[in-house]
Amino acid sequence: MDTPTLAVWKFTSCDGCQLTLLDCEDELLTLTARIRITHFTEASSAVEPGPYDVSLVEGSITTPDDARRITEIRAQSRILVAIGACATHGGIQALRNFADITEFTSVVYASPEYISTLATSTAISEHVPVDFELRGCPIDRRQLLDTLGAFLAGRAPDIPNTSVCTECKRRGTTCISVADGIPCLGPVTQAGCGALCPAYHRGCFGCFGPMAKPNIGALLPILRINGMDQPDIDRVFTTYAAAAPAFADRTRDESPQ
Repeated sequence: MDTPTLAVWKFTSCDGCQLTLLDCEDELLTLTARIRITHFTEASSAVEPGPYDVSLVEGSITTPDDARRITEIRAQSRILVAIGACATHGGIQALRNFADITEFTSVVYASPEYISTLATSTAISEHVPVDFELRGCPIDRRQLLDTLGAFLAGRAPDIPNTSVCTECKRRGTTCISVADGIPCLGPVTQAGCGALCPAYHRGCFGCFGPMAKPNIGALLPILRINGMDQPDIDRVFTTYAAAAPAFADRTRDESPQ
């Protein structure tokens, strides 16, 4: 039986999610005994042609070349996994979606006429079918290793669909919003990070994006009670997952009827 192949691809991003894979260190050595990494330019200049059994895709689609490349990568990949906030929700760069990209380029670049870019930053799933998504900025290494191990074992990855609040409860972290009045997006953010920020007495920033059916309408008054004005609320919901529809429409109550 042929050794399964893994490819890692970068689009518009900071490389943090790819570094999460490299930071696995000992686990990565074990993994490479079971899977052959054939394309990962962050780690090696040695590249093998496809097709690939699994492709990990970091970054959002922000240029015409990105849109062309992701179509080619999808055609060569049996399983495609979008990794990180940029690939799953457009990332911080999706702030451009709410402004004039022509104005941006004229300010940033000395010769904007040579810049080829799209007006928006969009998730991978808006361009090609995605088999799985790993959330976060950056992704969680445990989820990454579990996902790759799941593919090798022929099972579905164990990806949670609850909120960060459930992870606070599991690790015994007192609710910082209730006890200390710290604004926190944990009640509407998908679990997977292990409630890292609340464990260090900081409110969740929502980098894993919205959970399934988030009741954002119920959270807004609590954020205001805990000291956030409307500009602060707008800012925190339009950071890591700015392009996520559930975070963009903050007036809709999506709780079960």
